[in-house]
Amino acid sequence: MPRMHAVEPTDPHSALLPASVLAGRLDVLGTWRQTMEQRLAELARFLSEHELLDDAASDTLDGLRRRLGQDRLVLAFVAEFSRGKSELINAIFFSDAGRRVLPATPGRTTMCPVELAYESHEPAHLSLLPIDTRLETPSLAELRTQPRMWKRVLLDVTSPEQLSNALLEVMRTNWVSVERARELGLWDDERPDDNPPKRSDGLVEVPAWRHALINYPHPLLKRGLVVIDTPGLNAIGAEPELTLSLLPSAHAVVFVLGADTGVTKSDLGLWRDHLGSQSMARYVVLNKIDTLADPLIAPDAVRAQIDHQRRQTAETLQVPADRVFPLSARVALSARVKGDAVGLAKSRLPELEAALAEELLPHRREVLEAMVHDGADALEAQMARRLADRRRQIAEQMLELRGLRGKSGSKVKLMLQRVEQETGEFEQCTARLAALRAVHARMLKETLVPLSSERLRDEVAQMQTAIDSTLFNLGAKKAFTGLCERLRAALRDTRARGEEVHQMLGGSFKQLNSDFGFALTLLRAPDLNRYVADLDLIERSYGQYLGLKHAIRLSEPRFMEQFQRMLLSKLRMVFENASNEIELWNRQATSQIDSQLRERRRSFRRRREALERIQAAASELEQRITELEVADGRWQTLLGLVADRARSLRERVPFVDTQAATADTAWPAQA
Repeated sequence: MPRMHAVEPTDPHSALLPASVLAGRLDVLGTWRQTMEQRLAELARFLSEHELLDDAASDTLDGLRRRLGQDRLVLAFVAEFSRGKSELINAIFFSDAGRRVLPATPGRTTMCPVELAYESHEPAHLSLLPIDTRLETPSLAELRTQPRMWKRVLLDVTSPEQLSNALLEVMRTNWVSVERARELGLWDDERPDDNPPKRSDGLVEVPAWRHALINYPHPLLKRGLVVIDTPGLNAIGAEPELTLSLLPSAHAVVFVLGADTGVTKSDLGLWRDHLGSQSMARYVVLNKIDTLADPLIAPDAVRAQIDHQRRQTAETLQVPADRVFPLSARVALSARVKGDAVGLAKSRLPELEAALAEELLPHRREVLEAMVHDGADALEAQMARRLADRRRQIAEQMLELRGLRGKSGSKVKLMLQRVEQETGEFEQCTARLAALRAVHARMLKETLVPLSSERLRDEVAQMQTAIDSTLFNLGAKKAFTGLCERLRAALRDTRARGEEVHQMLGGSFKQLNSDFGFALTLLRAPDLNRYVADLDLIERSYGQYLGLKHAIRLSEPRFMEQFQRMLLSKLRMVFENASNEIELWNRQATSQIDSQLRERRRSFRRRREALERIQAAASELEQRITELEVADGRWQTLLGLVADRARSLRERVPFVDTQAATADTAWPAQA
């Protein structure tokens, strides 16, 4: 049976509607992620129980669990005001409340960026960041970690009326002087068309809040979906953190237009300035197709009009026509509240939800699957090496003990002496290992220098110096491009140094294996290409705001200060992730030395103890051989069990098709 929303609908007929395709696919993705987390936990327990969970394996498992647990799918809704964006969000996410939850009245409703997400350790609440924080230095990312700066309102999810009334706060505005609005970055003398309304007394209307966070236990949000609701061109342009951080980090954006107006000048400006060059998946919605219904025009003619608007919109925005979705959010919300499947099909909302589900979610799971598969392969290879080394040592002991059958006590004594001699020779490796660790530590430190925070700050400061040296900061684009090229060179330098470390460790491992009987193997060096790709994305996302058409904003010290702070934060995240991956690889490469050193010492101790027992009683010989045979069988069985558990991490759970209401009676229909 398709899954229904968690909150009981107010209309009993709404129980007849199945969950959307988007909900079903997110359900499958969430279930798959939970299954993977459970299997990773079981694998960790299994390895720990059999003394196979060393530091390297633990780091790998912790990293996989953390990535799966923190993964989010970010979907941004962008539109000018009065396009019905809030109504569309209501139709997709809040119809189970039985009424509108987000404000969706005519005119401007959402006055600040709103994020909808769910954190299970927090109660349902609305957090609001006052607009005056725009005057302070901390970025939005930093302010997220300072709860005292936010106004918090608890939400009663069982009361749609209280929920709706509480969320009216996102509409609140303040009336301030022009000077105050200019200080807040919400008034621009050079672009009067973008300025907020002014009253007869000279005061202007500005948002009361800079940002809003809604923690709401909706089934889609519980499954890791994050929704960003943006408040229109003027607010988007006035909040650099939105254009430079939140939108570029979204996995997809839904751009909402009016079906009756098509692409207006302000719509086109918003698209070109903030969305046109993004690498994210983009979906265009032509909302309010219900307003095109006309009792004096035949339904086929109205449909043709909608199709023409769709093709024209696709041509104007230069997107495929199948990425443009005519629909009616108002009709969809009403249909879902009433449990009207025919009305929902007429609204054509399920077509958009199906597209989001069929394109976004499989790609997202492929990314996560590739990460889990790589981790499973690394763990399986690591465990296979450890168990193979244990079996090799057991085989050596069995060969030695079987050679003692029928031998005299003097032969056992000679064998004891040989074990002591081999132990002494093996312990000579400690000096070699100490030298290897010293060389490796020095080379690793040199490898990480290009990725250090100090180097990054110096590079960004060099960019800022180059920008400041030009008139009106017109050299910003060139300086930024130079910064990105230097950072790519730093990543290439790190990759080259990493290869040197790889070659050094490979040669040293080969010599240690030959001289002291180790079974050391080396994993391939980290691939830093994905961090170069992240850097390319940052260059595209941030570079579009440094061209000549943004010259006025570039001359504003406050904008450049925010730009530099957010850029440094983004770059630091990329370089820290690259540095962490290199350090993890090095820990995995060298931790096997310690584990094999312990194993070899344990093996020598067991050989000595066995020979001493055999020297005391001849009957101990056969018993010890039997014990070793049993142990070898156990390690061989463990090897198969590890392979089975690694294979379970790579098992693919197929997506289950979910019913999508797409009846032939698509809107419009004659009244």
